[in-house]
Amino acid sequence: MTKAVALLSGGLDSRLAVKLMLEQGIEVFALNFTSAFCTCSGGKDKEESGCKSEARKVSTELKIPLKLMVKGPEYMEIVRNPKFGYGQGINPCVDCRIYMFTLAKRYMEEIGASFIVTGEVLGQRPMSQRRDAFKTTERESGLSGLILRPLCAKHLDPTIPEKTGLVRRDLLLDMEGRSRKPQMELAETLDMTDYPCPSGGCLLTDKTFAKKVRDLLAYKKDLTMKDLQALKIGRHFRHDGVKLIVSKNEAENLKLKNFIQPGDTFLEPMNFTGPAALVCGAKKNNAADIIGMAGSLILRYASAKAKEVEKPEIKAVSHESAFTFAISERMDETAAEKMRIC
Repeated sequence: MTKAVALLSGGLDSRLAVKLMLEQGIEVFALNFTSAFCTCSGGKDKEESGCKSEARKVSTELKIPLKLMVKGPEYMEIVRNPKFGYGQGINPCVDCRIYMFTLAKRYMEEIGASFIVTGEVLGQRPMSQRRDAFKTTERESGLSGLILRPLCAKHLDPTIPEKTGLVRRDLLLDMEGRSRKPQMELAETLDMTDYPCPSGGCLLTDKTFAKKVRDLLAYKKDLTMKDLQALKIGRHFRHDGVKLIVSKNEAENLKLKNFIQPGDTFLEPMNFTGPAALVCGAKKNNAADIIGMAGSLILRYASAKAKEVEKPEIKAVSHESAFTFAISERMDETAAEKMRIC
């Protein structure tokens, strides 16, 4: 039986592409890439959410094997210096596709598959789903003629699996453009009505979020997964080269505590209700001042009742020590805005 590797995001398009291949008797092996920047929030069942869990649901439903791969710190080097540039934010969409296709090619060769399948639709994404972008990603990943896009194949040149008879071109489709109506109609026809995340996205396309990413890349060379995850929560500030993250709600208080790394200090209110904060990488010569400044930021965003506390105290915890200190002044808006990244 002919094997193919399908890039399965968990969204509607990739799910339809897989279904079309299965109907042609192709043995599909799904490959899902997870990222700290995915905006997918899941489908109707909120017990599990996100593209990774949705891909698992699809693989179970369609009875196909699934391999998960993480776009981690090494991927950030592509974000830092993309060969084919950025979109409207700091999104290196073409380079990102090349990165994923290159890894998919290795997996394809590993399992003896004949080609790659994606749910891409010509004209749907302004940067990566253009005809010229398709050719670029195929060439740069070493997959020329081996990436089949079943949803829009009739708008494109026949691929090698079509030319060699592995796939019937007459059963492929001619979708084009940004509208999702054709996909939704096809899903109805195929009795795939409980599809999740019909249009996922990437935080790197968001201009506001991009400010935090640019700041991180400018100030830190060796990135960790915690660095990337922390970008998604809180208010971000920088002073004297040190990043300060102040949470926005109680849920973020708990998350922020999990992001502490060597050299970081976690701050939380002791006798008043307010946000937590994380001081990332302060040096010995400025640690005390920065921690004090973070405390005044906490007080700035604390509840109104915090003003009634005579001596607001904060607990500071790092890998090396733990101590408490009092805050006498709430940082004013002007000072906070001068430090704010996003």
